[in-house]
Amino acid sequence: MKWNNAATPILQLGPEFYDPVEPALFPEKKLRYWNDQIKLDIDQDRLWDFKPLVNNLVEPLALRYHGHQFQHYNPDLGDGRGFLYAQIRKETQWYDLGTKGSGQTPYSRRGDGRLTLKGAVRESLATEMLESLGVKTSKTLCFYETGEKLIRGDEPSPTRSAVLTRFTLGHIRIGTFQRLAFYKQSENIKKLISYCLNFYYADDLKKMDTTDELALASQFLKLVVSANARLVAQVMMAGFVHGVLNSDNINISGELFDFGPYRFLPEYDPQFTAAYFDEQGLYCFGRQPSAFLWNLHQLAESLKVAHPDLETEPILESFAIEFNQSIHTQFLKRLNLKSNHDIDTGELVGLFFSLVEDHKLPFEQSFFDFNSLKVLNSKKLQSKYLTYGKNFTELCEFLKKFQVADQTVANHAYFKNEKPTTLLIDEIETLWAAIAENDDWNPYNEKLQSIRVLRGLFTT
Repeated sequence: MKWNNAATPILQLGPEFYDPVEPALFPEKKLRYWNDQIKLDIDQDRLWDFKPLVNNLVEPLALRYHGHQFQHYNPDLGDGRGFLYAQIRKETQWYDLGTKGSGQTPYSRRGDGRLTLKGAVRESLATEMLESLGVKTSKTLCFYETGEKLIRGDEPSPTRSAVLTRFTLGHIRIGTFQRLAFYKQSENIKKLISYCLNFYYADDLKKMDTTDELALASQFLKLVVSANARLVAQVMMAGFVHGVLNSDNINISGELFDFGPYRFLPEYDPQFTAAYFDEQGLYCFGRQPSAFLWNLHQLAESLKVAHPDLETEPILESFAIEFNQSIHTQFLKRLNLKSNHDIDTGELVGLFFSLVEDHKLPFEQSFFDFNSLKVLNSKKLQSKYLTYGKNFTELCEFLKKFQVADQTVANHAYFKNEKPTTLLIDEIETLWAAIAENDDWNPYNEKLQSIRVLRGLFTT
């Protein structure tokens, strides 16, 4: 299938994939956050009332999808409080501008289509922190306070309202394919595979010397499995718990997005669960890799509706290999160590996490203290950790086999501090209290600046 790379992508996909909607009208507009690190030539006022951009979407679109929520299939999904506002081409890559809290759509399911201001604050902090920790994530472009009072069961109400705009590679989810499979739309599945290859995996597509649809479907599944295996490895090494890893929240592009009741680990605990309603711990920290893989199985089954002969099991089995390799890569990056093929990185990972798990050590502080081998040369750090006995001494002996990867990172001012930058729940609540009680945004802005100091230190 041929695609016009100069024209707005989603419109080429066709009207069977979305519904035109209108943004809500809000009584106020107060710009509370603008990500000036995303270089876009866009008038901020247009992102308030979502006026069409030149040669772009003439009206917002609510995307259609289904999905498994806590492994129970739900056909009543779709963009319920957000929409695709525009698609923007930067160099050779297309990006989506998608909203959250912009009003009701056909998929609102009796909801008001709004976002709380606290929800916008939390998502912006999450995306900033994840980017700094080397996770491939959607970015928050901006959010406005909108002057409405919302009633929510999980927040003191009435609470303030906001509209947030995301900047992301795209909004095609595993659930998008599941919807097509549910309705047995084989040709649309094939069309969507082609769309995703062309606009998300264009460089990989150029290397595929085939026009055979089955072969392309196989390659597509391999790319999505690989991208998401790398993603969840980054998530684990960031100590992040997404909270709601439903299939409608897994992006085909291998990019983390759609944040709800997330948490960063205070200490290493595989059973740590972010969502209070996840009573079984289905999406606890340690189960996140298996949650991703389970969702990828649902994608594979959806693709087989269009391609019954598609061999999915060998591809899905590659997830574990890719995940383990990525864990090692990301772990070494977090500690600023060189890879050495003669040394088992897996043993180092095991020794490190035995120490932090057995003694319930702070997650981020542990990575901070062991970065660039400084624990080997610091009497203060050795005194701190010697109380942990054999766990620590064995780890130190193994660390002596490694070398620092980047001396510039090792000498960075960030690592001269006593403590690392963190984003724990108590910190977020303190930032929010200043806003909620005194409309004081200074602590929030200061936290953003401290998070951005990390930018580039942990990127693989």
